[in-house]
Amino acid sequence: CDGFGDCLPGCPTGAITFIEKDTLAYDEEAVKENMRKREAAKKEAALKEAAKKEAAKPDEAAAKAFAGCPGSRIASFNRQETPAETADAPAAAAPVSQLRQWPCQIKLAPVNAPYFDGAKLLIAADCTAYAYANVHQEFMRGRVTLIGCPKLDAVDYSEKLTAIITNNDIREVVVLRMEVPCCGGIEFAVVNALKASGKFLPWRVVTFTIDGKIMD
Repeated sequence: CDGFGDCLPGCPTGAITFIEKDTLAYDEEAVKENMRKREAAKKEAALKEAAKKEAAKPDEAAAKAFAGCPGSRIASFNRQETPAETADAPAAAAPVSQLRQWPCQIKLAPVNAPYFDGAKLLIAADCTAYAYANVHQEFMRGRVTLIGCPKLDAVDYSEKLTAIITNNDIREVVVLRMEVPCCGGIEFAVVNALKASGKFLPWRVVTFTIDGKIMD
């Protein structure tokens, strides 16, 4: 019967067979050794899997270093002194400042200052002069320089720059900025000021890397 009172028409046969053969005697120590090896193999596999997953994770220290604003990321540069920079080197001619006016901060410069008349205008993010060694000779020379930091000043320079460009005979505009995203604020302000002024002036943007190179 199937356990529910419903008997089968015939009894099944051949469901169970017996095979007789000689086997080794039961060895308890061998069994324990096999179990130990099996357990060790499982642990080894688990450790390999954990190591694989750990390797796939991003480096925690690197993640912390790149967290937040890219402009605040810490970096160090290995600068090698040239012979001209050593204390024992012959004295070289001191570089001459190319700053043509004061004040130079965008926020402080008067809109109708006489030095804006017929000026070539250089609008530079604060850090550019420190990142790029030859800013005075390559960019400030022959230009009126205005500087600012859109992140630290927390202000949109567009209105002030629009007034300067609109009310003065500006001949050209050069913008210096760093590669970090927050420095794009100064470029954005200049573009908006040029559009708002209604003047078609030659202008260009030069971007520096944080280690002091000009980007292509």
